[in-house]
This record gives sequence, C-alpha cells and structure tokens, in this order.
Amino acid sequence: MTASRRDFLGAVALGSAALGTTISGCGPAATSTESASKPLRAAFSNAGLQSTWCALGKKTAELWGRLLNVEIEWFDGEFDLGKQRNKIDSITDRDWDFCCFQAVQIDTLADPCKRLKERGIPVISMDTLLVSMDKMRDTGVWCEVTPDHVEMAEKSVGHLMQKIGGKGKVIHIGGLDGHSGAQGRRQGFENTIQKFPEIEVLGGGVRWCDWDKEKARNTFETLLQQEATPIAGAFFHSDDMALAAIPALKGTIHEKMVVVAVDGQKDGLDAIKKGVLAASAVNPVCRIHQTALFLGQFIVRNKESINSVPMEIITPGPLVTADSPRVLEAMYYLADPGHCIV
Repeated sequence: MTASRRDFLGAVALGSAALGTTISGCGPAATSTESASKPLRAAFSNAGLQSTWCALGKKTAELWGRLLNVEIEWFDGEFDLGKQRNKIDSITDRDWDFCCFQAVQIDTLADPCKRLKERGIPVISMDTLLVSMDKMRDTGVWCEVTPDHVEMAEKSVGHLMQKIGGKGKVIHIGGLDGHSGAQGRRQGFENTIQKFPEIEVLGGGVRWCDWDKEKARNTFETLLQQEATPIAGAFFHSDDMALAAIPALKGTIHEKMVVVAVDGQKDGLDAIKKGVLAASAVNPVCRIHQTALFLGQFIVRNKESINSVPMEIITPGPLVTADSPRVLEAMYYLADPGHCIV
C-alpha cells in the first residue's frame, strides 16, 4: 500500500470516527440528549477570507454548526495582524461558550485569549499556533488542531524532486514568515532538498509573500526573468499563490517547469486534473475547522476539564497527484463546499 493511500485511509477513518462520536454521543464522556440539544454560541476567526482555504473553513464551521446547534459568529482576520487583534479584543467581554481562532501570526492573540480564560471560555487554536506549545495552557488555549506542516511540505517537495530527477534550479515561494504553519513548510522544504546536492534554490532561499497572490506572482516573475536557462521546479506554500503565478510561465523558456504546492482543495485539485499543478499536499481545512467545532461543543456539553483534552490533534492529509486518480476523486468529493469533510 502506498504512503498516500495509507494517509487517505487514515484520514477517512479519522473523519468517520469523529463524525460517529459526534452524532451518537458515544465515548468516555457521553452527551445526553438534553445537553446536545442546547444551543451554543461560538466565536470563530481565521487568517483572511480572501484565501480560498480560509473561506472554505468558514463554510465548514457554519455548515457543521447548523448540524450541531452551534451558532457561529465570524471575525475575519483580513490577513492583517492589527485588524484581527482589534476584532478579537472587542469581543472578549461577550458571552461565548467557546472560541476557535487561527491567528494571522503567532502570539498576536495571546492577550485576548488570556482574558477569555479569566472568564472561563475555552479557546481552541486552528492550523497556526496562537502561542508556543509551552505557553498554551497558561494563555487559555486548550488544544491546537493542526496538520503536520513539515510533513505536507516534505511530501510535496519530494514529489517535485522525483519529477525533476533531483537536480536543477528551483523556486521556493513562502507564506507569512510569522505563521507557524509557513515556518513548518519551510522546514519541510529544507529537510527534503538537503538530500539533493544538485539542487539550487533561486533568490537566496524562501521568498516570503505573505499569502498574497499578487506579491507571489510578482516575486515569481522577477525570478523567472533573472534566469537565462530553464528553471526545473517551484514549491508554493499555497495553491492560491501557485495558481496566481503559473500563468507567468506561458511563452517563456520555463514553460515546462514542474510546480507543486500545499492545500489540495478544489481549485488546486482542478489544476492537478488539468496538468497545471503536478501535486498538492492536502491541508485539510474542513477537518481542522470541523474538529475544532466538535471539540468546543464536547468540552462545553460534557463539562470536560482542560487536562482531559490533548494539547495537540494532528489532522492527516494525503499528497494528491495525477498519478493517484482514486485519491484525487475522493479528495475532490470530500472537500466540496457542499460536504466540507476534508
């Protein structure tokens, strides 16, 4: 069985188990019918809804919130540290059953999380660390629901190395340098390419583009124009940035460049089907937001203690390529906004 297939089966198993537990209320702390029917209120925020990844996270929380009788109020981070902080600061005195946040950058929401802790409101971190792991509980963060960012990058870049024969020039376009997920993706890239001494990373290493599609496109074009011989490949920290930049290849000597990314949601999967992207590692946005919601409602309805909740839950996601059509079709269905499962 291939690694990607193992990941896929594990992902489906985890999703099924979580869904079954949520619906039935089975497990160590069973939820009564009366408790499960009680409406809850939750505040959610992720980095910025101009990202297709974040926008799908919002759809997911709202869909599963309706199914679980949790009213969701959304506070868009707008990919702006100050704006997200101001929004979360302004709601810490309101009545919430729990809160789920993805910070634009680590540590920026620490103080409002502490104020929520003082009021007994659980906070769950999504995808990006709100604070470092050793400070989570003191800050009031109960759990970090996250993919393995290092592994996602290793999978994607490993496929790139396979496609280009482990040699040549490559481009590395990063997200936001203060985002713990982007830091993990950089580490995964570096872990992989250090095994290939004939690889040259252009631009002096990762070029941070802050998840901004226009900035990614401009940075990519500049690097293309500086090279007089074909560039073998590129790794982008998000499908959005990759798909914004790829049109710049048309009509250049770099047209056959192999491009891989991270996210593996519908636009990226479409691009794989069309041969535009060679691969994308699934960053399971639906499962991350869904799991955070599941945890929050269980914590409140079961009256669970902070010490009974794991500090970290890793959400699995496979590498999707045109060479794995069954995984591609499965992910395409599960990530559909009408389903919001992966």
